[in-house]
Amino acid sequence: MSRDDRYLIHQYQNLDAVCQFINHEKHNLDCLILHRTPDLEELTNWLYGQATLLPAVIVFDATDSDRTRMSSDPQAASHHPKSFSYHTAEVVVAASDLKDIGSYVRQAIAQFINLSPTSWVKFDTASPQAQDSGTSQQLRSQQQRLTDKLKERLGYLGVYYKRDPQNFFRHLPLEQKQELLAILKATYREIVLRYFADDGTLNQRIDDFVNTVFFTDVSAAQVVEIHMELIDEFSKQLKLEGRSEEILLDYRLTLIDTIAHLCEMYRRSIPRES
Repeated sequence: MSRDDRYLIHQYQNLDAVCQFINHEKHNLDCLILHRTPDLEELTNWLYGQATLLPAVIVFDATDSDRTRMSSDPQAASHHPKSFSYHTAEVVVAASDLKDIGSYVRQAIAQFINLSPTSWVKFDTASPQAQDSGTSQQLRSQQQRLTDKLKERLGYLGVYYKRDPQNFFRHLPLEQKQELLAILKATYREIVLRYFADDGTLNQRIDDFVNTVFFTDVSAAQVVEIHMELIDEFSKQLKLEGRSEEILLDYRLTLIDTIAHLCEMYRRSIPRES
């Protein structure tokens, strides 16, 4: 048993002891780290029989041929060929990479939380419909339990794991980028207009704006640009009306407040390096 800054690790060599521990602690476990040995299939069969689904890191001992293949393929440096032992969201790493085990555990949790209930099945059964129904419910239950536990213990970390890179601003087609920016600008405009009004909705509006920015991975620089463009529009309007622009200086507080909310969300959500 060992401890790092986030995880308490229990280590077992005996298969019976592993099964006994998992059976007793499965509702408290975040991730399984399994060694690819002849016993692994027996263990995964037992896990299936117990309807126990958990994030998993599969560790394999690299052979000389594996090392040769990895050296010629940087993308495969830490990973075994695309087969799976337990379920399709497992993370497979070479034993030589265990020094970075914390990051692989986080990756395994992230992949498990986003695992489709219909994609994990390894073995055929006599009753596919019954299996699909039972395993889907079990998987959803485990995913929700794990997400809730992560959010409770690690702040927003469970939310961070649910971010989908396909929805990140930099990955969107041009038309979708423009639509997203239009939504953000409209939302931020409401925040600015209501910032000094005591209508009880300000914090929720800022949270909604920050959530959208967070999940789409919009940069803080882009938020500043949205603010500056909006203030520039207000400045032009005030000039047309013959009014002083000095009042706009007060809205620097709006930007500071919004960026502070965003920074706090990232601070509480991004996993620390091991």
